[in-house]
Amino acid sequence: VQLQASGGGLVQPGGYLRLSCAPSGGTFSSSDVGWFRQALGKERDFVAAIRRRERGSTTSYADSLKGRFSIHRDNAKNTVYLQMNSLKPEDAAVYYCAANYGPSAILSQLGVAAAYDYWGQGTLVTVSS
Repeated sequence: VQLQASGGGLVQPGGYLRLSCAPSGGTFSSSDVGWFRQALGKERDFVAAIRRRERGSTTSYADSLKGRFSIHRDNAKNTVYLQMNSLKPEDAAVYYCAANYGPSAILSQLGVAAAYDYWGQGTLVTVSS
């Protein structure tokens, strides 16, 4: 399985972007999916996660991002989206999607990078006027 993340770009502060993540060679319905981000010179941080469909597609978010970011899956399109609103300069980073195709994890576990088997290549988000 290879993950393809897309949708990054340059946006002004206060703007929005929607990132997409889709797998090639597999389906997302049977996986937990997460988004992480890594700013220049910083560690990779958890952004959001969504459990597999059989677990109700429940979601979790980094506390600092609740209310601005939203993760959801479109099973018909086999894609997971990260909607990012009211973007701030500090949101600028490379955003990575990841998938766990192993045993289903609980939400608290999905905030850790080690919970995921597969990673996408990352998509760059720049927030600047």
